[in-house]
Amino acid sequence: MNVSLVILAAGQGTRMGSDLPKVLHRLAGVPLILHAMRAGRILEPARVVVVTGHGGAQVAQVVADEDETALIVTQEEQLGTAHAVAQARAALEGQAGDVVVLYGDTPFISPATLEAMLAARATHDLVVLGFEADDPGRYGRLVVQGETLERIVEFKDATEEERAIRLCNSGVLCADRALLFDLIAKVGSDNASGEYYLTDIAALARARGLSAGVVRCDEAETLGINTRTELARAEAAFQTRARAEALDNGVTLIAPDTVFFAQDTVIGRDAVVEPYVVFGPGVTVESGATIRAFSHLEGAHVSRGAIVGPYARLRPGAELAEDVRIGNFVEVKAAQIDEGAKVNHLAYVGDAHVGARANLGAGTVTCNYDGVFKHHTEIGEGAFIGSSTMLVAPVRVGAGAVTGSGSVITQDVDDDALALGRARQETKPGLGKRLMDRLRVAKAARVKG
Repeated sequence: MNVSLVILAAGQGTRMGSDLPKVLHRLAGVPLILHAMRAGRILEPARVVVVTGHGGAQVAQVVADEDETALIVTQEEQLGTAHAVAQARAALEGQAGDVVVLYGDTPFISPATLEAMLAARATHDLVVLGFEADDPGRYGRLVVQGETLERIVEFKDATEEERAIRLCNSGVLCADRALLFDLIAKVGSDNASGEYYLTDIAALARARGLSAGVVRCDEAETLGINTRTELARAEAAFQTRARAEALDNGVTLIAPDTVFFAQDTVIGRDAVVEPYVVFGPGVTVESGATIRAFSHLEGAHVSRGAIVGPYARLRPGAELAEDVRIGNFVEVKAAQIDEGAKVNHLAYVGDAHVGARANLGAGTVTCNYDGVFKHHTEIGEGAFIGSSTMLVAPVRVGAGAVTGSGSVITQDVDDDALALGRARQETKPGLGKRLMDRLRVAKAARVKG
């Protein structure tokens, strides 16, 4: 069955107290709206339409970076959820199949729940996602007769009897495209808010004799983000779940509450993660690797048997082969580190390739940026780079080559060669003491004056 997604992302989110559009606030390392987009991928949508409003250009850029085929439409006036979905009509014109409506500020809808909704379409013309709330609060209520959804009532318009219902509306729904937009066209604004409620389509469908059903999910899946406090609670909920999943999958977390995962973090069994490690987006750690304390990883791949940290930073494009050692206060960016190589401490390796079993001494720096362009450094297999070597890219140090400590290497070094790039040392007997004595006298005179 063809499926399209309509993701509502037009709200300003004034309660966030931010100039940033609400759906661009980050949860688990990525903007909120990407959670909805990625959950919807399980349905293999033929078309994705994102309805923007406040900060639409910023939202559109984030959406395009995630899915360049997604279509952007704008809700110029905030007239309600039915009005928002109606903005997608032209973008879906002629598109066969169902439409699933999602929300850019509701990040936890699971792929399994979306699949269940699509399955329910086999027996219902309209399917709505509901949940049993511990505290229904101001949620809209789902009024059902048996297994049939009769109508959805917004809290503002509900009677006391209807407000006692605990089955609540998530806002997520699924229907045939033509039917959905036909029903939306009949929605009015005669309600307490004077808005066009998407929820009204349930009663309109039943009035036509159509079938409306409810798929239930856990309340946690429907959590919407409207304030910074709710965002913090959502982050805590995500991290709690991610840590539990990692432990269940055979990952050793020495102090689980101190480790923070991104939405897409992948860690293999028997990997060890020490305290106070942060995983940004795009990290894969293979089985048997160790990430030591106070390290930060983003956009990196760590292979089996590698050891990273403590106090290491892996930036996007860091690719570590098996048994690599990345030590304390080392930063790696856009670099391939081959099997068994060591970058042990106080080094920066960027835009580089480090060959197998090479050893980079303390303070080694690949000087990759000339102020305008980035340049590549090539370090050959088994090379030994002396401490505090500056490798001024573009440059190649050959296999088995050695650089002297404190060297500035500006030219290629042949295989097995020794390269020294430093001034000859001169020693002046007694001059050190005379110089310090003179400085101390000058300091005393300045203080006295």
